[in-house]
Formats: sequence, structure tokens, C-alpha cells
Amino acid sequence: MSLHLIIGDKHLSSWSLRGALALALTGAKYTEELVRLDQPDTREKLLKYSATAKVPLLKTEFGVIADSLAIAEYLAEQFPDAGLWPRDVAARAQARSACAQMHSGFFAIRSHMPFDLTRDAPLEPMPAEVLTEIQRMLALWAECRAAATEAGPYLFGRLSLADVFFAPVAVRLRTYQVALPEVDAAYVETIYQWPAFKAWQQAGLEETAR
Repeated sequence: MSLHLIIGDKHLSSWSLRGALALALTGAKYTEELVRLDQPDTREKLLKYSATAKVPLLKTEFGVIADSLAIAEYLAEQFPDAGLWPRDVAARAQARSACAQMHSGFFAIRSHMPFDLTRDAPLEPMPAEVLTEIQRMLALWAECRAAATEAGPYLFGRLSLADVFFAPVAVRLRTYQVALPEVDAAYVETIYQWPAFKAWQQAGLEETAR
């Protein structure tokens, strides 16, 4: 199976991070192409692959798949033995619900807390709508943990696509120095210790060094 992932800058593109982490869960080999964002030729380069002109994009033998959620579902279908979603039916439904909520919502967090792996400073002042969304986010994580049927430090015990979709949120909470309850701080640390995430983080920091 031939897989080619088109991404944006690793230190800035949370959506690209999701695509890469989803692929990491499959264990499949793939090639990667980085298109620098916010450049004069960015749109032209991305339009060669998709009319969306957005990342991530996954080029497959069946065509190009746009959007991180569509990519995740495609990979879950193509690699059923990898167990990208939780095995339990109820847990799997909750995981899909949580990912969809993240994918289509939390606009205040996205607007006021842009993804940047190099940031290390609080958001001051913290808008009320951001605080509200952070509390909803933590409640959503609790709902995932309550639905889990397997042991482990991730949202559903073992790694799943839920962790793929919430990894960029974990980054935001840490880089903006948000104080968290112990259980949520531990989850953020778990994401930061995930080898696939650590590899992405290192590459992102090397981007900025260059």
C-alpha cells in the first residue's frame, strides 16, 4: 500500500500532526512532503493535490484524501488489526463522538491559543470563552475515561484516534501554561511521552532552529 502524507510546518500545523499520529498508529510505512505554510506559493503547491488547498492530505492508491478526520477513518478501515478505535462498542462510539466534537468545535481555543510548539507563556488575559471551552474539554476527557474498558494512561486506556485528535489540545494547554487538575496534567504528560509525538515535536523544534 502506497501512502504519501502532505503536511504543513510541524511546529505550527496541528491538523498535520493529527494526520501523522494517525499514520503512526497503523505502523505502516509512508512518505512525507512538507509544504511551508503562509508562503506566496503555498496555495499553488497544495492545489496540485486537492481543491481544498489545506493540509493534511493523504495520497493513496485510491486518490487523495483531504481532512484529518477523513484520513483517520480511512486508516481505521484499511488497518483493522491496528485497532485505531477502541474495541468496545460503547467506548468506540464515545471516541468517535469526542473526535467529532473536537474536529468541529472549540473555536475560542483555536482562535486565542494558536498551535505553536515553541511557545512557553500564558495567555494574558484569558478570555472567558476560552476558560469555558477548556472546562468543557476537560469534561469531555473525563467522559472518555469513564467510557474506557481497557487499562492504560490514554483517554481510552490504550492509544486510539481519540489521543490523535486531542494531542494538539494537550500542546496548547502546556505551551500556554494552563493549570490543570492532576489527572489532566498527567494525560498531557502522557501525550508528550508518546514516541510518535516526541519525534514530531523534535522535528518541529528543529524547523524553528533552522
